[in-house]
Amino acid sequence: MPRLTPEQRERAVGRLSAGDDPEAVAVAFNVHLSTVYRLQLCFVNTGSTVDTQRSGRPRVTTQRQDRQILRHHLRNRFHTANETARNTVGNHQRPISGQTVRRRLAERDLQNCRPARGPVLTQRHRMARQQWAQDHINWNWRQWRNILFTDESRYCISHVDGRVRVWRRRGERYAGDCVMEHNAQGGPNVMVWGGIGLNQSLGPVFFNNLGPGRGNGITAQRYIDQILQPHVVPFFQARRNCVLQQDNARPHTARVTQAFLQHNNIDIMAWPALSPDLDLNPIEHFWDQLQRKLNQLRPGPRTAAELRQALIHAWCNIPRDAINRLIHSMSRRCQAVINVPWQRKTIP
Repeated sequence: MPRLTPEQRERAVGRLSAGDDPEAVAVAFNVHLSTVYRLQLCFVNTGSTVDTQRSGRPRVTTQRQDRQILRHHLRNRFHTANETARNTVGNHQRPISGQTVRRRLAERDLQNCRPARGPVLTQRHRMARQQWAQDHINWNWRQWRNILFTDESRYCISHVDGRVRVWRRRGERYAGDCVMEHNAQGGPNVMVWGGIGLNQSLGPVFFNNLGPGRGNGITAQRYIDQILQPHVVPFFQARRNCVLQQDNARPHTARVTQAFLQHNNIDIMAWPALSPDLDLNPIEHFWDQLQRKLNQLRPGPRTAAELRQALIHAWCNIPRDAINRLIHSMSRRCQAVINVPWQRKTIP
């Protein structure tokens, strides 16, 4: 039989208070007679028709086991809930499920998420990042406006970033219209360089004729010939007190690159070695915004030339306010780096 809605409960109690027979009320609302009696008893005891909270199913784990589960996953961040469930015995020697473990962890605000990826950092690297953040956390917008944050990024025709979801029924995982096809190598791609700052931007600049080389094929000489000489030098000559930020990639730190920048009086911002740029360099989030705009294109670009045009259009359509918000977030990013402990494991 259906449960009574709050409105029906009030009406039923009203009829009982008016002297109606409980059996007649049960027939009128199509419920069992015992339901009417329990509703009447609840109103007499509490003065309300709202259901009292039920105890629910007994917990299969004790409070001590809940704390043990939490400590285990704080020590072993990458262990699965099913692994913990197999090694945990609940009350009365009953096994527990992985879902039980996930619920216990969720109660303590511990969620299962995709891990952030970053380079292997030693304690020296972590200390350098902390020191850099402490040196720049008190910078104001007048100091940050002189920094041009730069970086390179590769964009591919076929890109799967895990954000796209598909609606499907059970058994339709490999149905033709439920599979996202993509080239294993990403298909045609372009390497783009750009720079952003407070109320200013530079780019996008596309690399040409990237032949074989280390990593992405960018060498120090290509970096000078295609980026620094035609774009960065004129940009800095037209501005005073501007500082170039670039990561510690080999084309950036090569002696020929450093000599070229020094010869052209371009100041370089010190950047911590092996720093995960995603938490400090705001241009990484700018690249992500470009990728989101590319993902929204229907149909998407099919050739490298179309991809270049799409990137230029997406770049020009990102509001200046969005870029300024990224620059204004630098103090918050520095604080986030300072708040991260050097040790990987945090046990309460």
